[in-house]
Amino acid sequence: MTLQQKIDVFSIMRPDLERVDQRVASAAELDFPVASAIVGEIVRAGGKRLRPLVLLLAGRAYEYSLNALVTAAAGVELLHTASLIHDDTVDRAAIRRGKPTLNSVMSSGGVILVGDYLFAQSAMLAAATNSPRVVGVFASTLGDICDGQLHEMFDGHRLDQTRDQYERRIYGKTASLFAGSTEMGAIIAKAPEEHIATLRQYGSHLGMAFQIVDDVLDLTEGTQDLGKPAGNDLLQGTVTLPTMIYASQLDETSPEMQRLKDVVEGENVGPELMDDIVTSIRRSGAIEESIASASSYVAKAKSAAEVVPDPETREMLFDVAEFALRRLK
Repeated sequence: MTLQQKIDVFSIMRPDLERVDQRVASAAELDFPVASAIVGEIVRAGGKRLRPLVLLLAGRAYEYSLNALVTAAAGVELLHTASLIHDDTVDRAAIRRGKPTLNSVMSSGGVILVGDYLFAQSAMLAAATNSPRVVGVFASTLGDICDGQLHEMFDGHRLDQTRDQYERRIYGKTASLFAGSTEMGAIIAKAPEEHIATLRQYGSHLGMAFQIVDDVLDLTEGTQDLGKPAGNDLLQGTVTLPTMIYASQLDETSPEMQRLKDVVEGENVGPELMDDIVTSIRRSGAIEESIASASSYVAKAKSAAEVVPDPETREMLFDVAEFALRRLK
């Protein structure tokens, strides 16, 4: 079956995802008009809802208790939204998904409190599934996200970090929530234990691929596509996989390495020099090597999805995995 012949997972799952959106919008309401309006914009600009989607799909082939799955999926999306709000505060980002961030109009203390409120709302939704095991996975996932953010804060700005350090960081930052989502969906649907474990691996591999593709897009796309300038991660001093690969090709004493260090260390480099660095990374082969790494994770995700007994759901999980690469156009 070719990619073109595959079923459209987003169309098939749209009614269930719309129910998730309704739960998220209701839980994200605030009594403060300015904050509520911006949070609402962030929620509405949430893209494909991949994390709720994989949670729903993980349960679809088993005992599909839609209300419990929608509740958990809404909790997952709110957890993701809250983590983005905190992430923007740490990064002092003014734009998210092409829209103003909360910290562009509120004090950092106020933004943190809004993020904490959404974390609490997401935890309440996880508890509303009446599954202690789901709550346990939710809490563990939140811990992993915080671990990833801490590693980004302390290790993410080092050019000499190892590949293992990078992978631990992006697992916590991104892949852990995909992994937790598929695990929670399978638990709610009473899937066999070996299927629960394998579907968690599906989510983990998908999340790793998704973040690596994000790292690539940050260097190959611009503001119109991403809602932020090309090379924004590098401007923030965050070293991603393509930059790591590029740096590994440079002599430690070369001018190219020095200017890369200047950017990572926060030196004030002009837009022309920044464009030169981004162009050099694009020409180095680092983008292609990073895409190959993402493709490997997609292949692992698809292999894990083979455990799913329902053919249609299995094909939809395949399609979601392939979507991570289709974002590269």
